[in-house]
Amino acid sequence: MKKLLIVDDQAGIRLLLDEVFKKEGYETLLASNGKEALLRVENDAPDCILLDMKMPGMDGAEVLQQVKSDRPEIPVVMMTAYDEIGSANPGPLHRADHYFTKPFDIHEVRQTIDKLLRER
Repeated sequence: MKKLLIVDDQAGIRLLLDEVFKKEGYETLLASNGKEALLRVENDAPDCILLDMKMPGMDGAEVLQQVKSDRPEIPVVMMTAYDEIGSANPGPLHRADHYFTKPFDIHEVRQTIDKLLRER
């Protein structure tokens, strides 16, 4: 069973994604902030990470940078607001394996995660 780490500070989004991916047969791990996400990566060794860009404290860009430094083999899919892509510094997104803008199509997210994990 593949492990998917879902990181978002909004409980509703975490729960939606948790439900969708559990139905697909994934073991889901949840984190509500960047520090919690890095602990999960270290302790639970997820196969893939679905990561929100904007979170209080340590944001998604910082988590992405740390994960790609320590565990570059783990695919990371970023979730971001459209205006963050057009910002002056979209640099962190280029290190992500894929990204979606919010609001996203849950079926597209599921298909992308499935594809990334099949390729591993």
